[in-house]
Amino acid sequence: MIEDVLRALDRDNKVILVHANADSDAIGSAYALQRCFPPAVICAPGGVDRVAKLVLDRLGGEFLESCDLSSFDQVLVVDTSSPEQLAPLSGFPRETVVIDHHNRTDKWDVDTYFCDPSKTSCTELVLEVMQAAGKEPDAETALALMAGMLTDSGHFQFARPPLLRAFAQLMDASQLQMDEALAITRNEVSTSERTAIMKGAQRCRFDRIGNMIVASSQGSSFEASICRGLLNLGADVAFVGSQRQERYRISARATQSVVRRGLHLGKLLESIGGETESDGGGHGGAAGISGVGDVEALLHICTEKTMSLFREMRHQE
Repeated sequence: MIEDVLRALDRDNKVILVHANADSDAIGSAYALQRCFPPAVICAPGGVDRVAKLVLDRLGGEFLESCDLSSFDQVLVVDTSSPEQLAPLSGFPRETVVIDHHNRTDKWDVDTYFCDPSKTSCTELVLEVMQAAGKEPDAETALALMAGMLTDSGHFQFARPPLLRAFAQLMDASQLQMDEALAITRNEVSTSERTAIMKGAQRCRFDRIGNMIVASSQGSSFEASICRGLLNLGADVAFVGSQRQERYRISARATQSVVRRGLHLGKLLESIGGETESDGGGHGGAAGISGVGDVEALLHICTEKTMSLFREMRHQE
């Protein structure tokens, strides 16, 4: 499979696509591929999140917000579990190459689908591709990869041994120190973000089964940050949604303790997505779902499904 990926990367005039509201793992993966396998451009049709923008600004990276896929010889997609996450882009050719670490789905109708759900981050897969091609990362490329590993592992809270080994390899190869890697993903939290977290806490609703608590809230921005705030307040699982006209978006986060007990948010939201014709998925402790519908109704579904899982987990103990 890596050989197929390398053949595609050897082509000229490439575009590398990342999912809507792209995070540092998606941007770090795309930036590393762009640096190591030129010429290529990055396209983020749904924009990038705050930390990813911070990473790009510090590395001097750029991206397009729209593109015509037919004008490129090769299309690559990284860290994106379904085509719907690239809306309004559509009509992906079968020659498209997908590199992803989420649960494999049947939504990608492509010839080359390099997917390994055992990886904590997509940047680990990109590093494997680089190593297979004999590419040594320079300092900027290493920082991009490390940023993705840091953010997708919750700054190592959810890291698995392969990620830690890969991170150490990057530090050795680039001679970068830990404080340099941490600094690229850190920035002072803005007043607007802190305000959003406080308002999210005010609007919070919660239920519990035994000692397990699920919380939900609504906001207009910073959904993931509000989720983390609710976890810090004591929730085991948090769902935070926003409504933009007829479309909704929900971010979800869970503590590692309930993930170890059997909860997998990515699988939960993928299941709900299938039932509601929405696009859901992600990792055990961090996931999201989006689509057309009423966010309050979807938050209720997420809460009820989680409560059912809590009951099952409690009965199994």
